[in-house]
Parts: sequence; C-alpha cells; structure tokens
Amino acid sequence: MDIASIVGLILCIGLIIFGIVSGDSGFSALVNFLDPASAYITFGGSFASMLAMSKSFSAFFNNLKSFGLIFKVLTSNEAETIKTIIDLSNIARKEGLLALEDASNEIEDDFLKKGILLIVDGTDPELVRGILETELNYIEDRHTNTISFWENLGAMGPAWGMIGTLIGLINMLVNLDDANAIGSGMAVALLTTLYGSMLANWICTPVANKLKSNNNHEIMVKEVMVEGLLSIQAGENPRVIEEKLKSFLSPTHRVSMKEEDGEERG
Repeated sequence: MDIASIVGLILCIGLIIFGIVSGDSGFSALVNFLDPASAYITFGGSFASMLAMSKSFSAFFNNLKSFGLIFKVLTSNEAETIKTIIDLSNIARKEGLLALEDASNEIEDDFLKKGILLIVDGTDPELVRGILETELNYIEDRHTNTISFWENLGAMGPAWGMIGTLIGLINMLVNLDDANAIGSGMAVALLTTLYGSMLANWICTPVANKLKSNNNHEIMVKEVMVEGLLSIQAGENPRVIEEKLKSFLSPTHRVSMKEEDGEERG
C-alpha cells in the first residue's frame, strides 16, 4: 500500500475542513458547504460528460477503477531488475542460452519471461527487439488512455462548476426581490465552483500525475529488460552488461546499488 498517496489525499481534505471550521461557527459551518444541487451539477455533469466521451460503459468503469492503482506500491524497481539480468547473464555465460529456460520459471514478470523465451528459441535479435518494443508501445498506449481520462475529468470539474455558477447567478438575478432566493442562488453559484476545483485539484490532478509517474517508471524498467536481454543474447560480459544498464539509474541509485554489491561481496 502506497502510504504517501493515502496521506496526501487525507491531508488535502483535512486542510479544507480545517479552513472551514476554523472560523467562529466551528463545525456547524460544514453544513453551509453541503448542497445537493451543486453536487449534482458539478459531479454529475463531469462524470456524465466522461461517460459520453468513453467508448463503452465498461471502458468508463475500468478507468474509474484505475483510481485504486495510485495506492499500490510498484513491485519492480530498476536495481532489482538489473541484478536479475546480471544473474541471467551469468547463467547464460556458464551454461548457455538454453539454460535460461529453466531460470525463467522463477521469473514472475511476464514481459521479462517472454523476452527470455524468445532468445532461448533463437529468435533474431532485431525481431526480439521489435516484438518487445511493440508490446511496450501498447502498454504505454493503454496507460496514456487511462491518464487522459483523469486529465479530462479534471478539466470537466471546473467547467461544470462554472455552469453551476451561471445557473446560480441567473436564479439569483431573476429573483432579486426575494432575499431568500438570492442567498440560495449565490450558494449554488459559489459551491459549484468550489466542488469543481476540489474534483480537479484534490482528486483528478494527483491521480493523473501519479499514474503518469508509475507509467514512466514501468516503461523504464521494461526498457532495462529489453537492453539486458539483447546484451545477453549478444554474449556480452556480465560486467559490461551491468555497467550498460546502470546508465538507466540516477547517480544516487548507482551509488546505492554499488554499496549493496559491496556489502554482498563482503
């Protein structure tokens, strides 16, 4: 479970509530920020628009389910992947490429396992690269579609908030003689703007950016796999492969990995 995402979202709503109740009215002021009509216009309109933009009901609900992905910790990282590649290269160097088939049974990552089986089967290196990069492109396309859903939903929130604001202002102007109507109309006008901003900045933008970050990380890890597998197939020295793959790491991660290697050898 990704604690950072949970804490971040909770802090956001917590700070909003704190701002509302910090006045003289205290927690009783929360009632002033609850309005069904404003919620129907803003949230209902935003999600209805996204439903209209979706290919199907299933596509719409699948994109909504992706919200849960921001709470999952990524199972793979660059350093572990590089170590796995080096282990595989040592096996291939000592026992030959065919020995990698048995080693692949212990690999959980389907993408890496697929690449191993391709080189075990003696597939041409360029074809191996083409197959794996094509799969990479489709993975990134799927991720991009999901990210776009949240980005578009984030744009819809303020837009529908503005529609609600206009509705509230019109109702207020039509009933200027009625003081009660002025208050309720202004409440709808302002709350729809608030709800739209909250939908965009509390939910959609963080989700889209987190999914984008996860996508970049996953693609980079898989690129490490592709380069490592092709290097193994080319018969390169494990030490050379390790140095090549370390170029994907940041300087901090390189130092950390070097320290871990030193501890293991010690």
